[in-house]
Amino acid sequence: MKQTVIQKSNTNSANRNMTPSSILSGKSILLTFFALFVISIPSVWGKKLETVTDTDFLKLVQTEKFVVVLFNKPNCKECEDAEHELAMARESLVDEFNAWVVKLVSSPLAKLYLAKTVEPAIVFFRHGVPLLYHGSINEDDLISKFRRFQDPVVKELNDETFEHLTQASTGATTGDWLVMFYKNTCITSQRLQALWEAVGAELKGRLNVARVDKSGAGAATGRRFEIKDTPSFVLFRHGKMFSYELDSVTVQNFVDFATDFFRNSKAQNIPAPKSPL
Repeated sequence: MKQTVIQKSNTNSANRNMTPSSILSGKSILLTFFALFVISIPSVWGKKLETVTDTDFLKLVQTEKFVVVLFNKPNCKECEDAEHELAMARESLVDEFNAWVVKLVSSPLAKLYLAKTVEPAIVFFRHGVPLLYHGSINEDDLISKFRRFQDPVVKELNDETFEHLTQASTGATTGDWLVMFYKNTCITSQRLQALWEAVGAELKGRLNVARVDKSGAGAATGRRFEIKDTPSFVLFRHGKMFSYELDSVTVQNFVDFATDFFRNSKAQNIPAPKSPL
């Protein structure tokens, strides 16, 4: 009881010794701290990306080496979170890659670059070639992924290079190859370019990912494998070929097919190369 009384007495004494100026000084410190805290909130949580028009965005893609775009839509909590994370990464992306980091809101271009992926979605353009970002949308992962894939990863094959590079009919000593057969006039094929780059990025170091234009420089190769529709996807592995037959086209589905699920498809013999007509 005595200790309690002494403490109360000391406290009361201290309060009596406080002057108006010391109280005002304490309030000033608190107000200053609060003001700094409030000012810091927009810089951390209120970061926004510059919104550009479709026309300006396409000009950036044509003229700039690196462009990072967030496809966004209104009234979307996930979109707001994605914008925050990309905005946090913007300084590093600008410093390391001299990249433009922008956003498009409710843009019709989303259909061209996202295939069936919905907003929010991030696409990284390297020399005009789009890579659909696949992974957790957070600052560290974004920077790491873009740092690793500054150059396109999907190889473009044609009638002259296909057999030489893949060695498909001789047992694929250059490794396994996952190939998309497409036509330049096929809208669906065009919409899959960014996604196919993402597949190549996910499989890099494990197998090769490529494209063949069966309506142009890869016409003979398309006939060789009796490709009727585009896009068509074929895995060449150990002297056999496996066709991807699922309707779903996602990065993860293609990765799973190339690494394991191909075993559920019929293994076909690889036909000999055809001479170009």
